[in-house]
Amino acid sequence: MSMMKKLFFILYPFALLSLTIFSYFFIDSNLTYLKDFYSGFAYKHRYSATFFYLLILLIFFTLYILLLKLISKKKIDFKDLRYLIFITIALLLFSYPAMLSFDIFNYISTSKVLFFYYENPYIIMPIEFAGDPLLSFTHASNKIALYGPSWILISAIPYFTGFGNFIVTLFSFKLFVSMFYLGTVFLIWKISKNLVYVSFFAFNPLVIIETLLSGHNDIVMMFFSLFSFYLLMKKKIIIPAFIFFIFSIFIKYSVIFLFPIFIYIILKTIRKQPIDWKNIFYFSFLLMAGAFILSPIREEIYPWYAIWFLPFISIVFQKRTLVYISVALSFGLLLRYVPFMLFGTHFGVTPFLKISVTLTPVFFVLIYVFLRDKLWLKIFSR
Repeated sequence: MSMMKKLFFILYPFALLSLTIFSYFFIDSNLTYLKDFYSGFAYKHRYSATFFYLLILLIFFTLYILLLKLISKKKIDFKDLRYLIFITIALLLFSYPAMLSFDIFNYISTSKVLFFYYENPYIIMPIEFAGDPLLSFTHASNKIALYGPSWILISAIPYFTGFGNFIVTLFSFKLFVSMFYLGTVFLIWKISKNLVYVSFFAFNPLVIIETLLSGHNDIVMMFFSLFSFYLLMKKKIIIPAFIFFIFSIFIKYSVIFLFPIFIYIILKTIRKQPIDWKNIFYFSFLLMAGAFILSPIREEIYPWYAIWFLPFISIVFQKRTLVYISVALSFGLLLRYVPFMLFGTHFGVTPFLKISVTLTPVFFVLIYVFLRDKLWLKIFSR
């Protein structure tokens, strides 16, 4: 085993464990279920918490780039990769999911409206159940269900496997989302048969943090949409593919941007015409990136929205400029948490800083790409 590989296999589990421990510094004081773990550190020592968060980000992105280099040089094989994916899921499964976002509490409270109170979550808000213990720490209790009926339906699985215990339910939701992360990684492997492509998605720090730590359901949506494409690509099964695609739309409606591509694939399949799948995934990336860019029309760009397009750019890894931009944007999006972490407010200078830190890494990558291309042009013009 090479020295770099040994170093990676030592540092990566340590980084995961550090992130898991660090996440518990962000426990809400109102979360009585975890009161024994409450320290208030992230709120009393904002500068220190921000510093440690930035340090963890830098470590993760450094290890991410190192991993991609090791795989491209064939220093890490399929067996190694399976082990790394396993420990990534295992060590982050028990991290505190509301370190950066409270969405997982919204998933639980919405499920409770339907499966405990037997009310319609598209009409009745969680806040209407006065005295419910979830209200003290659920940040969107004054809203009706924010997600489609597909998500409400399948959220019954982690809700009921929680057996009415909040802590068990919380980690049931995390495990549920983790399984779809694993499924998406498996689909990328089945489609690409390339370890670099798989690793580009599976170990992207944004994917890891927003999926395995925060437990966002965007990965569930992308699994079903990618699975529908896979069925058409490998099996040419139209009806099940159509069902899974519609199911993905009704998790979060942004997948509707892929509808023209999906119809195009079906028409080509029915006519038994050849399909350029590289172009299919490339244009799927562009459409979901477009959905991502347009998301501020509704509210704002959230970091986990990048999961909408990252599976597709992983499959068309040959588009190196877009790959570089995707990595830079992933880093910039995770930096969006820094202003609030530092100042404790969403107002004042925070919105400007969030935009600035998001775009700055992308700006530097674009400069690098421009200078690189200029240099090559000079070399070839001689």
